Amino acid sequence: MKLPAWFKGVIQHRLDDVCARIIRYPEISKLRKEESLAFQKLISDMDIVNRPEFSEWEDKHHYKQALENEALYWQGLKDGAQLAHVVSGMMIYDEQEEDE
Repeated sequence: MKLPAWFKGVIQHRLDDVCARIIRYPEISKLRKEESLAFQKLISDMDIVNRPEFSEWEDKHHYKQALENEALYWQGLKDGAQLAHVVSGMMIYDEQEEDE
């Protein structure tokens, strides 16, 4: 089944909106600042791979990414459930109209 272009646009708009909200989550915003500071410390020295600052930045970066991905996953799950509920309701309504 091919999705109509307008539906893809609606889904993309929703994804953009959810991503913009997730970025502003207090916990993720705090981690973004910590990651940025860790990265600044990291790039201040050219021999970065063997430095503890590299590990610190890498840990913060991966943790922040994991939280953002988790938030996106759960919001997608909620949106999918709502969409399935609405579509199934529409199908039931259509079947009732056909029976009449």
